[in-house]
Amino acid sequence: MPDESDPRHPYDRPTDPAKRHSAALTDGPDRAAARAMLKAVGFTDEDLARPLVGVATTWIETMPCNLNQRRLAESVKSGIRAAGGTPMEFNTISVSDGVSMGTEGMKASLISREVIADSIELVVRGHLLDGVVCLVGCDKTIPGAAMALGRLDVPGVVLYNGTIYPGTYKGQRNATVVTVFEAIGAYRAGKITLDELYEVENVACPGPGACGGQFTANTMSTVMEFIGLSPAGLNGIPAEDPSKDDAARQTGELVMDLVRRDVRPSSIVSKAALENGIASIAATGGSTNGVLHMLAIAHEFGIQLDIDAFGSIADRTPIVADMQPGGRFTASDIHDAGGVALVMRELRKRPGLLHDDAPTVDGRTIGQIADAARETPGQQVVVPLETPIKPTGGLAILHGTLAPDGCVVKLAGHERRQHRGPARVFDSETACYEAVRDRRIVPGDVVVIRYEGPVGGPGMQEMLSVTAALVGEGLGDVVALITDGRFSGGTHGLMIGHIAPEAALGGPIAAVQEGDEIEIDVDRKALDLLVAPDEISERLARWAPPPPRYASGVMAKYAALVGSAASGAVTTGSRMAANLGGR
Repeated sequence: MPDESDPRHPYDRPTDPAKRHSAALTDGPDRAAARAMLKAVGFTDEDLARPLVGVATTWIETMPCNLNQRRLAESVKSGIRAAGGTPMEFNTISVSDGVSMGTEGMKASLISREVIADSIELVVRGHLLDGVVCLVGCDKTIPGAAMALGRLDVPGVVLYNGTIYPGTYKGQRNATVVTVFEAIGAYRAGKITLDELYEVENVACPGPGACGGQFTANTMSTVMEFIGLSPAGLNGIPAEDPSKDDAARQTGELVMDLVRRDVRPSSIVSKAALENGIASIAATGGSTNGVLHMLAIAHEFGIQLDIDAFGSIADRTPIVADMQPGGRFTASDIHDAGGVALVMRELRKRPGLLHDDAPTVDGRTIGQIADAARETPGQQVVVPLETPIKPTGGLAILHGTLAPDGCVVKLAGHERRQHRGPARVFDSETACYEAVRDRRIVPGDVVVIRYEGPVGGPGMQEMLSVTAALVGEGLGDVVALITDGRFSGGTHGLMIGHIAPEAALGGPIAAVQEGDEIEIDVDRKALDLLVAPDEISERLARWAPPPPRYASGVMAKYAALVGSAASGAVTTGSRMAANLGGR
């Protein structure tokens, strides 16, 4: 019989109660082989006796958005060690929306959200980790991390690595990557010179951090604080602020408290928490991508959430943050003003706007965080609820003959609520951009971009190249755009996305013909094709789906599994369930 009580060996050391998962990986003589491999990494007996906590990064050198994560990971790990845990760093991928925008590469962006969630889930499950800190930056990394926490339900925290600082152009420090996209449109329209375009290019993105307005990354960072998965106030610290490292260390210490108390994401993220997150999108004029991502997060947490909830919550939630792209200020400005807790404070003034008893990972409720908000004297970013920027939120959900299952319209940054005009139909974003570039779009048009949905794209390309070009050419206030794809958080103007069912699955948008009249009426919550119902039915009866754009690889696999945008475009939904049921 082997002697398991020999004091020279660690095998009889009592298991730390917080090693709820990792004990099966590291404890006892039967785990000697695993321990040997971990010692080759540099872990000691003392390290392996502690809870093992993952530090998931999405560092990549293809964009500035996540560029500071290697440094922040060291601070997170320092905090974990100081609090009695053993950190294990790992990384997953990221795809830059901003860099890939307007190219075939953009199709990979939304697909990367599923890969990120899958990757984090696989590492934490595969290595039996007791907890995890997810360092996130660009758009899809944030919901991807939250989705993974929903699947895993081990103690975890999401920490946003921070916004980029705005660039200085013509003496004003408010330039962002959207400034560049709109400058491209202005150059094509002959409004600025090539030298001016190059000047904007050189100053818009001055360093690390995610895109600077209340675009998708900062929208989802705000959401993470409002649903309780991020420590209050730490996400908003800009990427290059010296205090970001201390925020990372605090997060490492915090996750160990959660691990020891076994506080799991399922005890934080509830229907009420998700409604708080929706309110934050509405109140800050945030990205319509937040709809897609919140639906996906709800799905992974097993919480019923309907797309129409976004409309009803937006209808009762005023816009109180004057944020780009619809407003004046960037994410670093709201941090300087006092942070998104100021938005919580304002919403809390009116009963029914916020569930202020919802818990968060730092142990406080949303109400307590709101009470602790400290406003910088003279700040102009967050306005009082009594005098809002707009009385209702920055988005609406429309239905109608063109979108039986719903679609999303962004309302922040413009006043138009009705538009009627002839359809200009394009079967890809590329074809549409060529038309915009060639000045073939005229005032009054309704630009239709289809076959860019979750299945048809595949991957729901963002349309910022098109929408920014329209704005740059001066058409932003006189045309409308509708698509089964999606928009960048930097988009503004009367733009409607996420039309469901999508064209590739035979949705009514597939039946639209050049010159058909389309009516948008936000007050009626309607998007209608003004063609007789019998004619629409006849067109769809003659319709045949186009061949898939990808026949193999990850893009084809995604197209085969992904569900409707109206349900979050997840790959773990009804289409997967149908396939599993057929085994």
